Amino acid sequence: MTHAPQPSPLDRASPLPAEPADLAGSVDRWARLRHDLRTPASHILGYAELLREQAAALHRPQLLPDLDRIATAGRQLVDLIREELSPDKLAGGTLNLRHLHAELRTPLNHALGYSELLLEQAETPALAELAPDLHKIQTAAHTFLRLIDRELTPESLESAAAAKPEFTSTAQPEALALCPPLLPPTPPAPPLGGGRILVVDDDPGHRDLLARRLQQQGYTVTEAVDGAAALRLLRAQEFDLVLLDLLMPGLSGDQVLAKLKADHARRHLPVIMLSALDELDSVVRCILMGAEDYLAKPLNAVLLRARIDACLEKSRLRHQEAAYLNALETERHRSESLLLNVLPGPIADRLKRGESPIVDSLPSVTVLFADLAGFTTLSTTISSVELVQMLNEIFSAFDAMAEAQGLEKIKTIGDAYMVVGGLPTPRPDHAEAVAEVALRMVGYVERRFANSPTPIRIRVGINTGPVIAGIIGRHKFSYDLWGDTVNTASRMESHGLPGRIQVAPATHALLASRYLLESRGPIEIKGKGTLPTWFLLGRKPTASAVPPP
Repeated sequence: MTHAPQPSPLDRASPLPAEPADLAGSVDRWARLRHDLRTPASHILGYAELLREQAAALHRPQLLPDLDRIATAGRQLVDLIREELSPDKLAGGTLNLRHLHAELRTPLNHALGYSELLLEQAETPALAELAPDLHKIQTAAHTFLRLIDRELTPESLESAAAAKPEFTSTAQPEALALCPPLLPPTPPAPPLGGGRILVVDDDPGHRDLLARRLQQQGYTVTEAVDGAAALRLLRAQEFDLVLLDLLMPGLSGDQVLAKLKADHARRHLPVIMLSALDELDSVVRCILMGAEDYLAKPLNAVLLRARIDACLEKSRLRHQEAAYLNALETERHRSESLLLNVLPGPIADRLKRGESPIVDSLPSVTVLFADLAGFTTLSTTISSVELVQMLNEIFSAFDAMAEAQGLEKIKTIGDAYMVVGGLPTPRPDHAEAVAEVALRMVGYVERRFANSPTPIRIRVGINTGPVIAGIIGRHKFSYDLWGDTVNTASRMESHGLPGRIQVAPATHALLASRYLLESRGPIEIKGKGTLPTWFLLGRKPTASAVPPP
């Protein structure tokens, strides 16, 4: 048994410097030291847990007790760092270096000793795959030992006020300038399988432990060695979650988080912050910046899985919500498109605003009716499919003509077609616009059936005057016109001749100065008596169109 050592300067409590400026610098230094010590301690614990799972999978239960002792040593190191180097204890000036050395060396020696025993057994071929991780435990333990021999001495305490932290979370413009803004990505796909996770940590041991743990749990893992590498990967790939170390050289974790949340396309990507530091202010700042969660190193495997699953579930729900919203938007556009196929645009807008009833009285519009003469005979010689396809071809051509002139198609009835100019928005040249469409309709049908064995020609009737227009129906809307003007236009068509455009007196008065019209003379119109009518032949030649003498 060894005797208790004699008191020495190491036994005396070593308070931090009392001056405020020195205290601040020392606190930064001890925060960094806690981070540096936790890193190898976390490696010891993490690799011991991985090795325990591997030993169980290899059916080597005899290895489990020693691996449990190593894991216990790792936990003891983490607990000692947290308790003995806590900000409260340091501020109270109760740090005893000799006691802390002894406390830390005990679990450290356990980790080294048991890992050496296991390495001897790992020399057999059956257990050779365990050797690499056992070496990593030994490397971490030696790193921890060097740190406490270098940092936890009276000399290190005396220089605490002058010590500068290696890494900070302050802005570093030159590092930020090296990283171009994130490029707009393709729309993100919903998470697949276990999820795609980006692990960002400058410590290779932490990355390795975390990546292996996540891969064992079924996740697809990509690693980034620092913040700049993370941003490059985020520009090139899609991820479902980012595990981001807070304290890194170059771009710190909070700076990477800020750039990620500033990018509109990726701002909803969930981020879990990781840190071995007791920096509550930094954690709160990251949460306020948009981080989903925070985990302290060393990471608890069960808690890690729970937090990741929760974040990925939120991500899945967010993707699902976005998909539903996109589907709703698509359906809205589809519904509006269908509505515009039935109703004029201004009328559809009024209907969507809830206006009801929609009725307008228009003082002057021009109405056109057209009917395919001979189409009934043709329908008996072709199949129903051919008949519908032919009508669709003809009426689609008429629709394009009407749209080009800014007219509104009202409806089709069988092989009859109705279009009007001057509504729902009044225009002064409605009669001319309708005349142009009528001439093109006749020309199109003449060309379309020029070589047809069954002669098909079109009759067109036009009239101008006041109408009443409005929507009828509750479930199947119909925009229609009423009034004597409509009836007369219909009579102009039904009393007309194939291949001709017959116009009533009111339309003739508006077109006579610009169009060639041939008088047909008075004809008997049902319900109207005798009316003079004209055939529209075409536009009058302009002065520039007259050939020189």
